[in-house]
Amino acid sequence: MGSTRARIAIDAMGGDHAPAEIVAGALRAREELDVEVLLVGDEPQIQSFLGQHTSSFPLEIVPAEGTIEMHEEPLSGLKRKPKASINVAMDLVKQKRADAVVSAGHSGAAMAAALLRLGRLRGIDRPAIGAVFPTILAGKSVLILDVGANVDCRPKFLEQFAVMGSIYSEYVLGVSEPKVGLLNIGEEPSKGNDLAIRTHEMLENNPKISFIGNAEGRDVLSGRFDVIVCDGFAGNVLLKFAEAVGEIMLQILKEELPQGLHGQLGTALLKPNLKRIKQRIDHAEHGGGLLLGVAGICIISHGSSQAPSIFNAIRLAKEAIDNRVLDRIQSSYQKSAAPTADGE
Repeated sequence: MGSTRARIAIDAMGGDHAPAEIVAGALRAREELDVEVLLVGDEPQIQSFLGQHTSSFPLEIVPAEGTIEMHEEPLSGLKRKPKASINVAMDLVKQKRADAVVSAGHSGAAMAAALLRLGRLRGIDRPAIGAVFPTILAGKSVLILDVGANVDCRPKFLEQFAVMGSIYSEYVLGVSEPKVGLLNIGEEPSKGNDLAIRTHEMLENNPKISFIGNAEGRDVLSGRFDVIVCDGFAGNVLLKFAEAVGEIMLQILKEELPQGLHGQLGTALLKPNLKRIKQRIDHAEHGGGLLLGVAGICIISHGSSQAPSIFNAIRLAKEAIDNRVLDRIQSSYQKSAAPTADGE
């Protein structure tokens, strides 16, 4: 892309706190990151919240009509509402008017819209949502995929997740020769169900990755692995459990800090440490998960995302664009068939 500024389409109507927190996060990203931001959604609503902020950076509004509600079935909802904000945002990428989409709305609808409008990358059978987790080692994270896009998987899907995850880990997270693991109930290659056993053999024989074996639950946050692959059922349970543990830890810290004047003095002294703790364990600091495997950059954020999380999601999208993640994944499968658009 050279020196061209990244253009990122934001589903301004998606999420529990839309559009207020979405607008606030987008404004901060426009001010602090070298990006153009397109807010997609109900123009009067977005404009009213923009008016509550003072900013010298104008944001473009792209009108849309409605949103896919959480209770709606994704495919039927997308078809009934062709001008819904997530559909319009994906179309902006398809039309090359934007380089990426960020959405905190219905994750199933975001994935379905990406598949319908952008299609899969050549050689990729199923896209995967990758989420970054903190580990016990300071400054080191682990990428888990899939965390919700595919409840049922085949071994070749997990093998593709491993390749895509390795590329993302190396070029966006800056890990040299990422170490890949397979989520399982034991370290031995013979452990686990049929999917795990067959996948282990495929990963072991794949020259594109550095596979070091099975990862048990206790290994996930150990720092031993850089990428861990699993089906979307197990990955989503893992993601939500980890988010809950992080929230509980932050709450316990608040409750256990001493009260009164001495407590306030102690808390003031500990403030830099507490800030670092929050950065390491709060899921909002990571912004969301990258939908790997579709022919466009798509960040799926948590439904409860507020401005800091939206800002980090936009930062994540920019990093994926700047590091040419799509091109690098595609080059690994360049001999495969042409891209396909599911359902078209």
